[in-house]
Amino acid sequence: MVTFHSLLSGLLAVSATLIHAFPSAAPETSRNLNVLQSRQLANPSPGCGKAPFSSGVRTVTVNGRNRQFIVRVPNNYNPNRSYRLIFAFHWVGGTMNDISSGGTDRELWSYYGMQRTAGESAILVAPQGINNGWANTGGEDVAFVDAMIRHIEDALCVNKRQRFSLGFSYGGSMTFSLACSRAKEFRAVAVIGGGQLSGCDGGSDPVAYLGIHGVWDGTLNVGMGRGMRDRFVRNNGCQNTNAPEPSRGSGIHIKTNFNGCRVGYPVTWIPFDGGHWPGAVDNGPESGARSWVPGEIWSFFTQAQLAS
Repeated sequence: MVTFHSLLSGLLAVSATLIHAFPSAAPETSRNLNVLQSRQLANPSPGCGKAPFSSGVRTVTVNGRNRQFIVRVPNNYNPNRSYRLIFAFHWVGGTMNDISSGGTDRELWSYYGMQRTAGESAILVAPQGINNGWANTGGEDVAFVDAMIRHIEDALCVNKRQRFSLGFSYGGSMTFSLACSRAKEFRAVAVIGGGQLSGCDGGSDPVAYLGIHGVWDGTLNVGMGRGMRDRFVRNNGCQNTNAPEPSRGSGIHIKTNFNGCRVGYPVTWIPFDGGHWPGAVDNGPESGARSWVPGEIWSFFTQAQLAS
């Protein structure tokens, strides 16, 4: 009977023979591995190569206050691969648990559907707002985001050029605030039914911007969404572009990619026939599980011009 050790010895001998027979094979293989490794470790954070912490609730101290957030680490996490980092901010009265659990739609709507669409390719974060909101008084919530980034990236392998933020309502307002004050730290943002409620410190730098808004939103009027969008139309050097919006009762959404934006800084606007809700569905009631919104956000975040 052939033993495991004799079989292993034979395979090693064959490998050595091939390397001697084709002397360029070993260096070429080494070069290919180096290229693959460099791609996997693009813009690595300090946590690359370290043993990770597990998914769950984390705590950081910001201005003397303990702040909590939930982190979901991919099931197949590899410490030698740098991952996208996606923050998902809850609405007023919502919680980090609402975001991470997905509510009644469960994993289909977890992190606004990013858990499903990312397919274990991103580290997901659900922060908890003070009093279940994002007033960002004195910039304390932006400081919270800074602290979360340091905490996460010191322990997990993140591509520092692939940070993203999204949120609905007050969470959309917080995401807009980050677009204003941390445009150089985030690659792209997606604002769903937001308003300018969490401040806009700075607000002159470009960032890839996706706005989604119901045309008959009675809580945060669609005009607010247009105004927030137009700031980044200007910042990103986009041309004035016709951006049609669906009529009430049409049951559709209309997507416009603005023309002439700087490469790497697109602006996309998707108004829909609906009100103040995050999981829009054409010709149907709102449903996170069936909504087109997660697919549009993921497509925006992962488009080729945002890869570097």
